[in-house]
Amino acid sequence: MIDTVMPTYGARDIAFEKGEGIYLFDTAGRRFMDCGSGIAVTSVGHSHPHLVAAMKDQIEKVWHTSNLYNIPGQMKAAERLTANSFADLVFFCNSGAESLEAQIKVMRKFHAHNGAPEKHRIISIQGAFHGRTLATLAAGNNPAHLAGFGPTSPGFDQVPFGNLNELRSAITAETAGVIIEPVQGEGGIRAMDIDYIKGVRAACDEFGILMGVDEVQCGMGRTGKLFAYEWAGVEPDVMSLAKGLGGGFPVGACLATKKAAAGMVAGTHGSTFGGNPLASAAVNAVLDVLLDEGVLKGVNAKAKLFRDKLEALAKARPDQIEDVRGMGLMLGCKVKGVNGEVVAACREQGLLTVPAGENVVRFLPPLIISDEQIGDVVDAFDKALASLAAAA
Repeated sequence: MIDTVMPTYGARDIAFEKGEGIYLFDTAGRRFMDCGSGIAVTSVGHSHPHLVAAMKDQIEKVWHTSNLYNIPGQMKAAERLTANSFADLVFFCNSGAESLEAQIKVMRKFHAHNGAPEKHRIISIQGAFHGRTLATLAAGNNPAHLAGFGPTSPGFDQVPFGNLNELRSAITAETAGVIIEPVQGEGGIRAMDIDYIKGVRAACDEFGILMGVDEVQCGMGRTGKLFAYEWAGVEPDVMSLAKGLGGGFPVGACLATKKAAAGMVAGTHGSTFGGNPLASAAVNAVLDVLLDEGVLKGVNAKAKLFRDKLEALAKARPDQIEDVRGMGLMLGCKVKGVNGEVVAACREQGLLTVPAGENVVRFLPPLIISDEQIGDVVDAFDKALASLAAAA
């Protein structure tokens, strides 16, 4: 069979045809525990009854109209997102990269709107991943991602992770804002120190620039609060969401204060599909689940259990696990072997995980995972490590 899909993902030798809760079933009927969640996307699990019902209901009415018209579900989703965050306004799009593009445009337009168009440069943090568009690749500044795509989009500076002095020194008369990931996902499940996040907010205030957060991966309840920035007790000016926002349906959002988005008037930005009726139904259904009383409290309890079990395993296998890190149900193990080989060994044990930077294996389970299932996951991880040790 000739593969007509562009080979940008490497070899893919497994296909899934059914999902239920934390489980995926491949075309041969084998069951896997999904601790990748489609890279932190299936936040409420596979085939969640409420999400399925909401999507069926909407799909029988209207799928798409475009943003030339009012979309009631989109208005409802925006009201709920702003009511539960720092923001006043929401722009809906289709992906994390698009939400970051919108964030960059909001930051630059803010200063142009206020008479300082020279303020256009964005500071990002080493290890960041903000998307695959030309601008977001430049913000991420990963040579492996940039190679071969021509001149790097200008207007971006990068500073070392966790070094506030370096960040402050990088701010110039041309700086528009700073974008941080409270927990870096692709960068290796690296959680930023609370005091560092507070320091970023203080620096932005001092220099009159905007603070942006990229919560595409760490948002929507994954850290035990609806948004990860909440742990620091500060509020950003603009934020990007996607992944878990739609529970599996492609949707992104850029949230901002009225002050930050003052320049984003009619004609300055747009999206054909963003926040269409079907996408908005997915967002509202996910919010129904995550905003239900006790759900986020449950995430924190499960996160503690999961981390305790991983740390116990790390103590039992010091030759294979170097470090356990992360927040909430966004956890990672830095391994001493090759993380890709560990991920492959996990799959042999019926466990799906995701590799990340710094030789980390990511655990990003659906937020509805049970205590018993957490035990099953860690047992499978242990067996995967044992198989690698035996083969060494």
